[in-house]
Amino acid sequence: MVGPTIGIDLGTSYSCVGVWQHNQVEIISNDLGSRTTPSWVAFTDMERLVGEGAKNQVLTNHMHTIFDAKRLIGKRFSDGTVQEDMKLWPFKVIKGTSDIPKIVVAYKGEEKQFSAEEISSMVLGKMKDIAEAFLGKTVNDAVITVPAYFDDSQRQATKDAGHVAGLNVLRIVNEPTAAAIAYGLEMRIDISRETNVLVFDLGGGTFDVSLVNIDENGKLEVKAVAGDTHLGGQDFDNKMVDHLIKEFKRKKKIDIQGNLKATGRLRVSCERAKRQLSSSIETIIEIDSLHKNVDFNTKISRAKFEHLNADFFNKCIKTVESCLKDAKMDKKDVDEVVLVGGSTRIPKIQQLLQEFFNGKELSKKIHADEAVAYGATVIAAKISGEISQKLKNLMLKDAEEYKLDDQLYKKRVIARNALEKYIYEVSSKITTIGDTNKTRLHNEDMKKMEDAITDATESLDMDKLSEVDEYEKMLNQLQKLCVPIISKIE
Repeated sequence: MVGPTIGIDLGTSYSCVGVWQHNQVEIISNDLGSRTTPSWVAFTDMERLVGEGAKNQVLTNHMHTIFDAKRLIGKRFSDGTVQEDMKLWPFKVIKGTSDIPKIVVAYKGEEKQFSAEEISSMVLGKMKDIAEAFLGKTVNDAVITVPAYFDDSQRQATKDAGHVAGLNVLRIVNEPTAAAIAYGLEMRIDISRETNVLVFDLGGGTFDVSLVNIDENGKLEVKAVAGDTHLGGQDFDNKMVDHLIKEFKRKKKIDIQGNLKATGRLRVSCERAKRQLSSSIETIIEIDSLHKNVDFNTKISRAKFEHLNADFFNKCIKTVESCLKDAKMDKKDVDEVVLVGGSTRIPKIQQLLQEFFNGKELSKKIHADEAVAYGATVIAAKISGEISQKLKNLMLKDAEEYKLDDQLYKKRVIARNALEKYIYEVSSKITTIGDTNKTRLHNEDMKKMEDAITDATESLDMDKLSEVDEYEKMLNQLQKLCVPIISKIE
């Protein structure tokens, strides 16, 4: 028997699945009773593990336990962000055909290579299994969410992952749009006038801000989006890991930077510490035999954690400013600020947001971890015709049902991504130019290139650019300067 269409939030750190049942959304618990499942996959000599089972054995199998697949999906091996992430991952990533990244693992005694789409398909397959176990029926159709700033390649790769998992992907939906639908449905009886809602979605690996207008009839219209496909809780963990590696070196005179097992154990402790610091002002990190029987014990305060990640936190607020600018809206016109994603539990994030909106109370009326899957499930029910009176009035404006259909928006995303990619490529070239090559370049040329890249990076980080022609103009200026210089050494 075939079951209903499901909604899946495929997250960087955790995933969640829901179904429309008995005239409401049902977020489905996994076999361990949890409503969210780690987006982790592990390979052993005996089996493949997905979810809690994979994450729980990472300390004894770090090189063959895969996470962060969402940060790889739809990307090229040569992409600057991939190269940077590879320095932090304990598992091996190599360059495959057509510059596609391949993850290398040992599975049942053999070396295997998997693309990010294949790893993501295993996570999606797990969500499909969870839904089928709950429903007692076969599930074929799904709606899957992605960050608003995913480009066409990343969206298609996510859809491909769904197909590999045995799912007919009816639609790919922007995560903040799904969260706005969850808010709109939950609050519909309280919305008696036109309401401007800012959805602040900060998860494990991606960040989105959406400005959504909900009219008195419950109709939603996406006014603007902004975000970063490479900013989230994992980055906050990495900042702590870097800090503690330096502290261990300073205290014990041992450098564990290249010790994948030690840094992996440190990362697990840092993720736990980050969660504890959301409710405590200080926590203790204790790791026995971190390196060659040398123990590591230290305290880390909430203030220190906030200091380490100050640049990331401030970037979040700059992104909110950018979203408001795109919507041509003043912050005083925002009626509700809705928090979505596990990283929004960080007190400093909430403090900065509240200060930015002049002390406005932040809305926590929808579940931060489940809101995106909730919205995806509502869309799934709408598409498959399981419409109730409760859903009929909750409609996205047809002309902008999904921002992916907004051609201007798509062009802006593509233009920004092209500029970011070129900046990463040139930065990588500058870093890897050896002494021999440097002698073939004038110091003046090197400085021109370095200054231009610094200026361009600052413009992106500070959101000084917003229009397609501004991104393209800066890209052309960079290429005009850098191509002739780089050609001297190639």
